[in-house]
Amino acid sequence: MTLMQDVAQYLKAMTMEPALERAQEDMRLRGFSRRTIDAYLHALRQYFLYKKNALSSLDEENIREFLLKREQDGAAATTRNLLLHAIKFFYRDVLRLRKSISIRPAKEASALPAVLSRGDVNKLLGAVKNAKHRLLLAVAYGSGLRVSEAINLRAGHLDLAGLTIHIKEGKGKKDRMTVLPQSIKTDLLNLLAGKSGNDLVFESERGGRLSARSAQMIFAKALARAGISTPATFHSLRHSFATHLLENGVDVRYVQELLGHANIRTTQRYTRVTNPQLKNIRSPL
Repeated sequence: MTLMQDVAQYLKAMTMEPALERAQEDMRLRGFSRRTIDAYLHALRQYFLYKKNALSSLDEENIREFLLKREQDGAAATTRNLLLHAIKFFYRDVLRLRKSISIRPAKEASALPAVLSRGDVNKLLGAVKNAKHRLLLAVAYGSGLRVSEAINLRAGHLDLAGLTIHIKEGKGKKDRMTVLPQSIKTDLLNLLAGKSGNDLVFESERGGRLSARSAQMIFAKALARAGISTPATFHSLRHSFATHLLENGVDVRYVQELLGHANIRTTQRYTRVTNPQLKNIRSPL
């Protein structure tokens, strides 16, 4: 029996846990983020439990039935698309089957991003008593950072003289440069005093990296204390950064660079929030 035949036989008899382990190994080799790996493994586990056996055989009708069942259970389009992408990855990239899956992704709702007004941003920051926590939210808003980028920020990534931040391995493992607010320069200098280049800017109270959940809780508590009713999340700080830059007249392509968007269309959705021509129209009533 050849090596290829041995591999084929192993894959044919693969059960759920070995299949998930193989998928995890392949994703790690491909450089997927921890968040993506966890999401794909969770999605694959759901599908494998539904499929029950013959995991190595691609049954498109079975996949279709699984996605329809999830739709009937109330799963949103984004959730169903994640399930589909994970399943496609398993059969295409892990098992390397030649047969492709022809199921198209579901159309996702195109909701406007939740954006805080400039006044609400000031109220939010003013409601935070802890100086380090306030600076965390200020940097996230003032530089347009994702929560993962904010908590992984290292002292050496900040150029306080040039008022820039070098984001290392952001979404998609891509580096980018973004701006740093002059207004918080002194506070950052105080926070970074005694830190070396590889030290985290925002450590947890026990030392080590602040968790994404903790950062989100800091934001949620500040939102409540400020009495802001907008259904916002930590990511709304990034949305607000982009929207306010566009309101200031910054070209959308510069905003795209600062946010690290691969596609200009992702950035252009903010123009739907801050369309000057639309805001100048008065109702006839």
